[in-house]
Amino acid sequence: MENYPQPISINMQQPYGRNGAGAPMTSFGPTVTTFIQPEPVPNPQDFVLWSFFNTMFCNPFCLGFIALVFSVKARDKKIARDPEGAKSFGIVAKNLNIAAVCLGTLSFILAIVVLAVVFSRIQQYNRL
Repeated sequence: MENYPQPISINMQQPYGRNGAGAPMTSFGPTVTTFIQPEPVPNPQDFVLWSFFNTMFCNPFCLGFIALVFSVKARDKKIARDPEGAKSFGIVAKNLNIAAVCLGTLSFILAIVVLAVVFSRIQQYNRL
C-alpha cells in the first residue's frame, strides 16, 4: 500500500542455452539496475513533547490535555502517511499549546502578584 514505485532490476544476460560444443552457455553481460527515488513526503510537526509539558505543568482549562490529544492524532496521521490530516491536527495542537502557555504564564504571574499584595496587607495589619 505504498504510493511510490518500487525499484526495478533488469538482468541483461542471455537466457540459458547451449553453445556449439554442447556445454552450457555462460555470459557475463552487464546487469542494469534502475532505482526510482520516491518523492519526499513533507514531515508535518505534531508537537507531542510540548503538549506533554503543557499537560503536566501548564494546564489551564485542560488546554494542555486537549493539545496532547490533537498531537497524538497528528502523529497517528503522520504514521498513516496522511500529511494533510497530520498538518491540520498539528496546527490545532500548536494553537492550543500557545494558548495554554499564555494562560498558564498569565495565571502564574497573577498568582505571584496576588500573594505579594496579600502578604503586604498582612504585614501592614500586624504593624498596627
